[in-house]
Parts: sequence; C-alpha cells; structure tokens
Amino acid sequence: MSDLEHLPGHLIRRLQQISVSLFTARMGEAGLDLTSVQFAALMTLRDHPGLDQKTLAGLIAYDRVTIAGVIDRLEQKGLVERQTSPTDRRARVLTLTDEGRSMLVRAAPWVDLVQEDILSALSNEERAGFTALLGKMTTEGNELSRAPLRPSPVTD
Repeated sequence: MSDLEHLPGHLIRRLQQISVSLFTARMGEAGLDLTSVQFAALMTLRDHPGLDQKTLAGLIAYDRVTIAGVIDRLEQKGLVERQTSPTDRRARVLTLTDEGRSMLVRAAPWVDLVQEDILSALSNEERAGFTALLGKMTTEGNELSRAPLRPSPVTD
C-alpha cells in the first residue's frame, strides 16, 4: 500500500466515488432514473415547497450554477414544476409534482439500502462514531467548500 492510501483526502474522494456507484446501482436495480443530487433536491423541495433555485442550492450544498441543470432534468422528467414567484415576478419557485412525490416514495427504501451498503463494513458502534465524525467535519469545514450548506431562511 502506498502513502496515497493513508491520506484522508484521497480516502474521502474514494468513498464518495463508492457512494455514487452504490446509489447508481441501487436506483438501477429499482428501475428509477434518479441521481443522488436529484434525490436531495426532491427531498428538500418536499420539505420546503416553493423554494427558488438559489435557496435550494444552499440547502443541499450544491453549486448555484450547476443546480440549474439538475432542475432542468427534474422538470423534463415531470418531477418538478417552475412557477413565477407571487412576490417577485422575476423569480421562479419550485414545487414537486405528484410524480415527484411518488418518486420519493419509491426511492426511499432503496436510498436506505444505499446507506446500509456504505456502512456495511462497520459495526453499529463504528457506524455511529463514523457518522458523528462526518457530521463534525462537514460542519466545521462548511465555509471552506465552494458550495457551502446554507440554512433555510424559510420558517415553517
């Protein structure tokens, strides 16, 4: 094993590749055409209907420019609708369609399996510790990201 395999950044990159591969495989197994970013967008729109693209990007820590393509694909699939904002005619707000809500219901058990797949090499205690450490690292490093997580200004 080379020194590369001991570098946390390299291991994190590899784990992200594995995570995406597992997600893609499980969605294929389920017969669903959905990426992990699309799933995150749908979940967030379910929880916060009527968001604009900029706010959605902040809530899922995704690049504001690239989110437009994600929304375009979700709209083409009939999962999301764009409507003119009632408060700002220049802005477009996003809502899930009935098909978008149905997709989330169909995808949820498969996404749960992906989480199990990712953590399968760890004991229950290790899973809890690993998840806690990931949370701590992403929270502490948030502002270092090119697409930091931005809490919702929306109040429920």
